[in-house]
Amino acid sequence: MTRLKTNNLKFTINILIMLFALQFLQAQNDTAITDSTKIVVDEISEVIEVVDTLKKPFEKFKVDGVAGVVGDYLILESDIDKFLFDIKSQGQSAVDVTPCQVMGNLLENKLLAHHAVQDSLVVPDSRVNSEVDQLIARFAAQLGSEKKVVEYYKKDNMADLRAELYKIRKDDILTQQMNSKIIESVDVTPDEIKTFFNSIPKDEIPTIGVELEISRIVVAPKANEEERQKVIDRLNGFREDVLENGSSFATKAVLYSEDGGTRGDGGLMNIDRSTPLVKEFRDVAFALQEGEVSKPFETEFGFHIVTLDKMKGDRLDIRHILLIPKIGKKEEEEAKDHISKIRKRILDEEITFEEAAREFSTEKETKFEGGALVNQYSLDKRFELNRVDPDIYPKISNLKEAEVSLVFNDPGRTGNTRYMIYTVNNITEEHKADYAKDYVKIKELALKEKQIKAIEKWQTSKIEETYIKINGKNRDCEFVSNWLKK
Repeated sequence: MTRLKTNNLKFTINILIMLFALQFLQAQNDTAITDSTKIVVDEISEVIEVVDTLKKPFEKFKVDGVAGVVGDYLILESDIDKFLFDIKSQGQSAVDVTPCQVMGNLLENKLLAHHAVQDSLVVPDSRVNSEVDQLIARFAAQLGSEKKVVEYYKKDNMADLRAELYKIRKDDILTQQMNSKIIESVDVTPDEIKTFFNSIPKDEIPTIGVELEISRIVVAPKANEEERQKVIDRLNGFREDVLENGSSFATKAVLYSEDGGTRGDGGLMNIDRSTPLVKEFRDVAFALQEGEVSKPFETEFGFHIVTLDKMKGDRLDIRHILLIPKIGKKEEEEAKDHISKIRKRILDEEITFEEAAREFSTEKETKFEGGALVNQYSLDKRFELNRVDPDIYPKISNLKEAEVSLVFNDPGRTGNTRYMIYTVNNITEEHKADYAKDYVKIKELALKEKQIKAIEKWQTSKIEETYIKINGKNRDCEFVSNWLKK
């Protein structure tokens, strides 16, 4: 059935999920045409004239390495090779993924990113920096250190790696934002869902994978009072220096803040009431007057001070400094011993997992739900096993229903030790979709099909009005979309 078969757009969605961990190895390019892209204007004999179908004045490009151009973005031949290499390096089979499919995927991403810029979509630097920090932290945990990450990816230093990650992650976010903008108003009615399901041939009814509910208990060691007071005193010192001596809050944030996502911007955050913030931080930030500096306060991330730079209607420009109290080995050992005892009490049936989570877990997001995790895609408590977060999957994949996992150390966003145990419940085995039992899943499929059609319609329109050039053997590809403008 054509509705469920893979076309270039669906290939894009699936393959990007497979490559999230190594996505930054794609040598994506900035909007500027520079020497680093191997594009040279009026240089050497090996050049070609690239003529746009919209009568854009010709430009000269060095043939070597340039697979295509979309608007202000370039695609190199090496991008295609690296994409296929990354699939293999993630343990995935690249047999059914052709260079033409990869080229189509890259064309789609560049078209989305180009028009995101044209539509003035904004990506906060703080968000990009934060996500880059998370990527580096994840790879460092896998390889052993940040130095090994730099060496592994053959960069001269961490600054060069961060710069490349920043550029690529920003383009990725622009692509996601443009995609979201296209489909934000797309919805499906009950009649459309019914029609969609009835149109699926019996032998093509989708299979619903193993589904389950996941719960966990987290015990994070807490720094002792001496370390906590050191941090509070230091923040009070910063505050006094700013208020009494006129020192720069932004400079202190750059020098001392332990929030990697905002440190480079002097602690700057642009927020409004819809910005996801922990309650304690939100309460302080929205109570400030311009120029005021808060007293030190605590959140799950550490201790902060915040100042309000500017108020722009409903939006605030704030700056903050985060300091994280040092946690000693003694506190870590006590926390591990504590969660081990909690686990034993559950196994001995002295207390249920849900009761233990409510009483002992230090993770506020799950504590009051008895430890239950929420699926960020469906917003319910059920997860498809093959779509569980890669960090969580190995911890729960072999658990039987109501079984309790071993104790794991899974550092949080601040890098501090966190001990946790998991359990799974309400496991549903793999089965053919049933309209009544799997209505939510069928609705997701119907909605995804309608969203894909909306993207296809947008893409068809934008291809016609965008400067696009495809070079060499890539012109022989049979693309689903009319990239060659034939």
